[in-house]
Amino acid sequence: MDQKVAPPSDAAFSGVLTQLYGFLAAARLPDDGRLPPERELAELLGVKRAELRKGLAALEREGQLWRHVGKGTFVGPRPPQLADISDLAQRSNPIQVMKARIALEPELARLAAVNATAAEIGALTELNAACRASATWREYEAYDARFHHEIAEAAHNPVLLALFETLNAVRRAVTWGRPRPSHSSPPADHHSFDDHARIVDAIAHREPAAAADATRRHLQNVEDRLVGR
Repeated sequence: MDQKVAPPSDAAFSGVLTQLYGFLAAARLPDDGRLPPERELAELLGVKRAELRKGLAALEREGQLWRHVGKGTFVGPRPPQLADISDLAQRSNPIQVMKARIALEPELARLAAVNATAAEIGALTELNAACRASATWREYEAYDARFHHEIAEAAHNPVLLALFETLNAVRRAVTWGRPRPSHSSPPADHHSFDDHARIVDAIAHREPAAAADATRRHLQNVEDRLVGR
C-alpha cells in the first residue's frame, strides 16, 4: 500500500513547510535552481529527513519544485519533456527528419562560425578528411555523424545542442528503407565531401551567413538524393 503524506494539520509537517518556504525565499541557489542534497538540507533546517521528504513532496504537488531521480530537486515547475524518441520516430518519416534538419542545422553552423574554437575548427577539418578516406559506407556515416555533431557543439548553445541531439536520436530510429551496402565505399566525387569542405571553410573564415547557406545547400542535396530528384 502506498505510504500517505501527513496532512497539513500535522504540526511537524506544517513546521517543515514553513521552513521550506522561508528557505526558498531567502536562499541563493545555483543558476539551475538546484536545492542542496536532502541530507544537507535537513541539517540546515534542523528537521528529520522523513519530514523533509513530505514537505518537498507537498511543494512538488504545488508546482513549487520538481525532482529528477539521480540529479536532485529544483525550484520551479517541471520543465516540459520532449516527446518519447521511439514514439516520435514511429510517427515520422525520412523526409520529415530532413526538413527538421534543414530548419535547425544551418543556424548551428551560423553560430559555429562565430563561436568555434581553433581546436573545434581543426576537428572539423580532420573529420571531413576522415569522411573522404572512409573504406565503407558505414565508416563514412559514422564520421559524417561526428562532423555534424561537432558543428552543433561548436555553436556553444546548449539549448540548440539539446534539440540537435534529440533530432539526431529520432534520425537514428527512423527506418530509412534503403540501407547502405556495408562492403562498398562512397565514390571519390561524393557530393558531401565538397559540401563539408565549404561548410568548414566558411566556419574557419568566420562567415556566419556563408556557413548557414553551405549547410542548407548540403542538407538539400541529401534530401534531393533521398527522394530521387
